[in-house]
Amino acid sequence: MLDTLLTKPSARKSIAPSSRTSSHLLSLVKGISWRVVGTIDTMMIAYFVTGKIQMALSIGSVEIFTKIFLYYVHDRAWEYLTHKKKRHSEA
Repeated sequence: MLDTLLTKPSARKSIAPSSRTSSHLLSLVKGISWRVVGTIDTMMIAYFVTGKIQMALSIGSVEIFTKIFLYYVHDRAWEYLTHKKKRHSEA
């Protein structure tokens, strides 16, 4: 399944039942993987600033969920605007 998500959109269309569903899922998977890296960074910074591991873990545990959501919304907005612009130029 992961190889289907990571293939180019043109190749994915013939494999996936719905490229729209795959695109949404790919956005979510990309967001989660990036947030793991970003959250580790946030926790390290929080620890250096506060000197408290508990505080760093607390900040990181909240931040991971808010930023996954914000990334997903951002990515979907870009997809919407890209497709809207493409449809407008084809008309």
